[in-house]
Amino acid sequence: MLRASLWQLVALAVAAAAVVHGSDAYYRGDNNHSSSLHGDFDAVWGQRNARFRDEGRVVELTLDEETGSRLQSKDRYLFGRFDLDIKLVPGDSAGTITSFYICTGGARHDEVDFEFLGNVSGEPYLLHTNVFSDGKGEREQQFVLWFDPTADFHTYSILWNPLNIILYIDGTPIRVFKNNEAYGVPFPARQPVHVFASIWNAEEWATQGGRVKTDWARAPFVAAYRRFSAGNACVWRGRRCRGSNLGSPSSSWMTQKLDWWSWMTLNWVRMNYMSYDYCADRRRYPHGFPTECVIPIGRV
Repeated sequence: MLRASLWQLVALAVAAAAVVHGSDAYYRGDNNHSSSLHGDFDAVWGQRNARFRDEGRVVELTLDEETGSRLQSKDRYLFGRFDLDIKLVPGDSAGTITSFYICTGGARHDEVDFEFLGNVSGEPYLLHTNVFSDGKGEREQQFVLWFDPTADFHTYSILWNPLNIILYIDGTPIRVFKNNEAYGVPFPARQPVHVFASIWNAEEWATQGGRVKTDWARAPFVAAYRRFSAGNACVWRGRRCRGSNLGSPSSSWMTQKLDWWSWMTLNWVRMNYMSYDYCADRRRYPHGFPTECVIPIGRV
């Protein structure tokens, strides 16, 4: 038992170092970053508040009193790995939400969310994540970030394959949602998605449960995006999808799961930075947790 405990301590120390310093192996590697966000996305809401610069390599999305802004990918995808660098709104961002997500649309939609809930100056951002499958969401997990997301760009990643959905920050896994259809839990596997980026006003709930409202005297609120990648993804074409890497060794993303070290890192993040988990909210679920919460999420 002592030996096992020592190994666990060593593993946690390595996991902590991986979180603090980042892991380039995942989010750089063979990833082909787009040279132009303008070529990959359309502004579908608040067009005047989407400003492309640096020859389309960077886009700034702005929220003012009149409107926010949203980008939508020109392509749709059925499974893929999606990476996007984001620099969040600095200073007092209370009431605002900056997001990066994939979504099918429709009443029975599938969706995977990164939503950054703004806060008053000096208080940390809260990362709100959620997974919708067959129209059902309410699978919230929230995290306090271990860095200042307004000081520089950081890479946020969604890996979605038939086995699981994994969310990463700078190569560090923070969340896994496994395919548990065998246990009756719907899993996004049949509907193609668009990729979205947006900023909008959500003062009714975004900051401290809606107690702190948006201070429009500090507008406009600006978030910046760059370096989108869907190099490992299956582009939907009618009734099938095509991907340039599906037949190559890099197509291992289609069967990728977390290895032992990644599980240790994930657990370290959960212990130190997770602030809310629907799977641990007994007040919300007094008569038993959702099915996916009682199934082991992974074993070595």
